[in-house]
Amino acid sequence: MSVNREMETRMLALFQTIDLALNLYTWILIASAIFSWLYAFNVINSSNSFVNSLGSFFYNVTEPVLRPIRRILPDLGGIDISPIVVLLLIFFIRSLMWNSIVPLFL
Repeated sequence: MSVNREMETRMLALFQTIDLALNLYTWILIASAIFSWLYAFNVINSSNSFVNSLGSFFYNVTEPVLRPIRRILPDLGGIDISPIVVLLLIFFIRSLMWNSIVPLFL
């Protein structure tokens, strides 16, 4: 295998790994939003230790990304659209990566 072809394979593997991580984070954001709605409307038992640990996991994973977005966005009266903004950014990054950056290496 030539050196150039080996580099292409490694770069493709790197981009696929980045894409997988972004896809996984997308699903974590969606699950976190659904969880927060269920928690807010008392659909799930808030005194359950599993529910609390799941809520802590979602908070710890999503809050470092959502907090800076919330500081930039205007107050919408209790409506949090920061997950939507982050999802749009993820979709933009994935599209940019596959349509503009990856073809440069292949």
